[in-house]
Amino acid sequence: MSKVSAAIFPALKYDDAPGAIDWLGKAFGFSKHMVVPNEGGVAHAELRLGGAMIMLGSPGKPDPTNPWTTERQGIYVQITDIDEHYARVKAMGAKIERPLADTPYGAREYTVRDPGGHLWSFGTYDPFAPQE
Repeated sequence: MSKVSAAIFPALKYDDAPGAIDWLGKAFGFSKHMVVPNEGGVAHAELRLGGAMIMLGSPGKPDPTNPWTTERQGIYVQITDIDEHYARVKAMGAKIERPLADTPYGAREYTVRDPGGHLWSFGTYDPFAPQE
């Protein structure tokens, strides 16, 4: 197996994402790194605590092509060699929820379920990288 460079980010959905952002800041000390609002909530947010980061947002309208619209929690893993990683996972027979593809925000990523049914996304998006 090849040596993989990666960073892991828990991803959570909150019915009241703006309230959760406020609460996580006041209670746990998280600071806003990025918040992208949408109609009635938060499309995507990144909160920092020291050198760590979590991602969160509001639940979305169900989209059968994207389980992240309704899933309450999962993991996002930033990984460098995404094509090799995807090929290996696919060869293992994993349940691919979203095939490897380029995103509108400049990442290349895919979504899969592990044997326990937990949602994982692997991609090149690095929330620590400077935003243009």
